[in-house]
Amino acid sequence: MAKEEEYGGGEIKVLEGLEAVRVRPGMYIGSTSSTGLHHLVWEIVDNAVDEAMAGFCSKIEVTVHGDNSITVVDNGRGIPVDMHPVKKIPTLEVVMTILHAGGKFDNSAYKVSGGLHGVGVSVVNALSKKMVVQVARDGKIYEMQFSRGKTTQKMEEVGTSDHTGTTVTFWPDEEIFETTVYDYDILHDRLQQTAFLNKNLKIVLTDERELSPHAEEFCYAGGIIDFVKFLSQGKDIPDGLKDPIYLSGASEPDAPVERTGEVEVAIQWNSSYSETVMSFANDIRTIEGGMHMEGFRAALTSVINDYARKNSILKEKDGNLTGDDVREGLTAVVSVKLADPQFEGQTKAKLGSSFMRGLVRKIVSDGLADYLEEHPKQAREIIKKAQQASKARNAARKAREATRRKSLLETASLPGKLADCSVRDAEMTELFIVEGDSAGGSAKDGRRRDIQAILPLRGKILNVERVGDHRAFSSDTIQSLITAIGTGVTNGTGDGGDFDITKARYHKIIIMTDADVDGAHIRILLLTFFYKYMRPLIDAGYVYVACPPIFGIKVRNKIHYVYPNGRQPEEEILRDTIVELGLNPDDDGDDASGKVTKKRRGYTVQRYKGLGEMDPKQLASTTMDPKTRILQRVTIEDAAIADRAVRELMGNQVEFRRAYIEKHAHDARFLDA
Repeated sequence: MAKEEEYGGGEIKVLEGLEAVRVRPGMYIGSTSSTGLHHLVWEIVDNAVDEAMAGFCSKIEVTVHGDNSITVVDNGRGIPVDMHPVKKIPTLEVVMTILHAGGKFDNSAYKVSGGLHGVGVSVVNALSKKMVVQVARDGKIYEMQFSRGKTTQKMEEVGTSDHTGTTVTFWPDEEIFETTVYDYDILHDRLQQTAFLNKNLKIVLTDERELSPHAEEFCYAGGIIDFVKFLSQGKDIPDGLKDPIYLSGASEPDAPVERTGEVEVAIQWNSSYSETVMSFANDIRTIEGGMHMEGFRAALTSVINDYARKNSILKEKDGNLTGDDVREGLTAVVSVKLADPQFEGQTKAKLGSSFMRGLVRKIVSDGLADYLEEHPKQAREIIKKAQQASKARNAARKAREATRRKSLLETASLPGKLADCSVRDAEMTELFIVEGDSAGGSAKDGRRRDIQAILPLRGKILNVERVGDHRAFSSDTIQSLITAIGTGVTNGTGDGGDFDITKARYHKIIIMTDADVDGAHIRILLLTFFYKYMRPLIDAGYVYVACPPIFGIKVRNKIHYVYPNGRQPEEEILRDTIVELGLNPDDDGDDASGKVTKKRRGYTVQRYKGLGEMDPKQLASTTMDPKTRILQRVTIEDAAIADRAVRELMGNQVEFRRAYIEKHAHDARFLDA
């Protein structure tokens, strides 16, 4: 009989101070990937924004230095530096080194705050190999230094100042993070969003990693009105609805503190078929909505139906307009600020403060009803669009039902030319969506028949950003996709509909297209479809893009494959690889980027223009074999920016595509020769 293992007090680990943060960083910042790295910046910036919301800060500066350290400067009151009455050390040191130490647990220091748990700045300290904090208060400048959560330089007075504020510089710890290189676009988009939500707050982003430092300033006098205009760029807006509708209000002056709140809403309708509504609570993006969104949606639907009935636009025989009808083509920002927000979960993705539902509903109902009465022409335009949406939605419902019936009938044989796999456990199976019969044939012959299914497409699928639901669901290609995947579809806004992710027949859906312009076009059309009608698949990490090789370098009887890396032009990657193989890239021969095999002394270069140019064995080993392939998981870091990109690049406004190409042409890497 095996000896029973001892289990006593000695087996219990006690993590002191900020050690727990370093052992389990994901619990505090979500992950140690790029997302977690950028979260460090948001924690420091959010503290400065809290000062702005309290009325003490008007400017925030964020600088990315050449070594990827970050400095955040604000002109708020400055973190207190007096001796803490309980800890008997400077309050600055308490804030920087102790979890759950902050001024946001009651309403004495901050009436409104995005950070509620007092873990932000101390977590950043714990996950930084070095941090330097300077505080300007009472005419003096104080400085402290830290490393991995521990104090390395006690607080000392280092100068005088005629202003107040806090400056935090930190170096992310390579021992913790998978990467310590900041993405300028991610910083840009989040800081711009923060500026939109805080009217007249100036935020400056500077990147010193370039030869000449690049700086951008964000400051919006219109606040969320400007935000809605920004989100609406690229959309076709009817003439009468060019100006966003702005509604605002607050709770009664005598309301108890825990039921005190302010509401701001900006809305605008356009001619598209999609809905873009973003909600925030104390500047925190509530991706899953919550009570404020429930109040907003209820008010919007109720007021528009009431106005339509009262003015005989809806007849007695007509049914009420649904929420989906009313919100089709709507762009809106709902921003609430409250003293004691209750969020569902640590991620703060959903607001649970129930009183906000009634407060938002009242403010939106009163404000929108007044607007419609004062603007009858615009009111009729809004209702006319909702009525058109209702008719299209009925047609789309019939198309959906036809698709659903077809799915049930085709369960045995499955759609189109799908070559299904034999394993039925969805967690183990993969669906390759390929363009054309040629690539489909190679893929079918080279696949693992037990876990890999192949669905060839006939030409390009519809651009669902440009057509209504009824046209999309009438497409044979789209019906085949829906049937093969098995989940059903959302209502076109990323949720609702009959979508059920538990019915997914595959947990890896891989888009495999040629490495050329046509292949890229098909790829973006498919991603647009998934984004609009199956977004939960992307959120769950089920959607991937295959990365086939662009060149094959044959040396004797062995082929060395060359893959794109997203950073270098094809010619440069090819040349580097040839050099790494100990060969001469300047050998006699034609241009290696040509469309056919090019022979050189000692080796041969082939440019793979299409998947069909590879035999099944090559395609399997380079692009399909789980042991050797390269896959890129499709993610949505910021839904607003992703939605805007899809709309501008795939929508009807040609000038936005032209502007994008002109702006990013110098970044082009993999264009057709």
